[in-house]
Amino acid sequence: MTTIGKREVLELRAEVVRGIRCFFEGRGYLEVDTPIRVKTPALEDHIDAEPSGEKWLRTSPELHMKRMVCDGYEKIFQIGPCFRQGERGMHHLPEYTMLEWYQVGVDSSVILIETLDLLRSVAQKVKKPCVCGLEQEPIMVTISDVFSQVAGWDPIKSFDSDRFDLDLIEKVEPWIEKQKSPIVVKDFPVERAALARIKQDDRPVADRWELYVGGVELANCYTELTDPSEQRRRFQECAKLRKKDGRPVYPLDERFLQAMDQKMPDCAGIALGVDRLIMLFAGLDDISQVVAFSE
Repeated sequence: MTTIGKREVLELRAEVVRGIRCFFEGRGYLEVDTPIRVKTPALEDHIDAEPSGEKWLRTSPELHMKRMVCDGYEKIFQIGPCFRQGERGMHHLPEYTMLEWYQVGVDSSVILIETLDLLRSVAQKVKKPCVCGLEQEPIMVTISDVFSQVAGWDPIKSFDSDRFDLDLIEKVEPWIEKQKSPIVVKDFPVERAALARIKQDDRPVADRWELYVGGVELANCYTELTDPSEQRRRFQECAKLRKKDGRPVYPLDERFLQAMDQKMPDCAGIALGVDRLIMLFAGLDDISQVVAFSE
């Protein structure tokens, strides 16, 4: 990995953020800011929120941004801090910077093209056009195919939560790290749909993909679920699971569900880790090296 000074990293960081804003402004997106302290973090199985008085620090701006989509905002993006309790490692910080954007009237395949355009645009701006194989087309793999190939089983046919998580970390991601091109892993098990729509093909799968660049998970995209009844059911099932495991259970975000009730349009959205992107451009292997303060 590259040896690079802190000031040089922070100058690169500023240039990356400028490049992101320039890209979205050029495509007619509106930059928005949503609350950082929230009453109701999104209920997700593997994500824990950091308490902040009577509220929590947001783990994502997702639910507020989707309320804006329901209110008629068709193309919005946001760059800002998010927080997740207990997450610290080479690629994780408990406080990190997230880029999230939504577009109405498209699905996840359109957002994939836009994501690659964004990354290549920013790479050109910071004069790193060939970093991590970004100039190449990504390799597309389904969860079914990659798990069958490297882990010896198909989570779409028969899902096992613990085995899925373990094999993803110990078998699938090491395989991804060996590839020279970006990797898009798509068509997740319905049990890992989170807030994504279900595609009813030969076998139901979540219309969700994750992008890996340089072996690092960089972005997570959904064709968004728009059915408020199904969304409520998923939140309730997650709450039961968290309660059973003795983990905090957050209240349902009724204002978000009410907004969905008023008609959430077909749309797609994505979250991208800005710190991880800067880490890749800087040629560093530890995310704490790309922020001004990591403690």
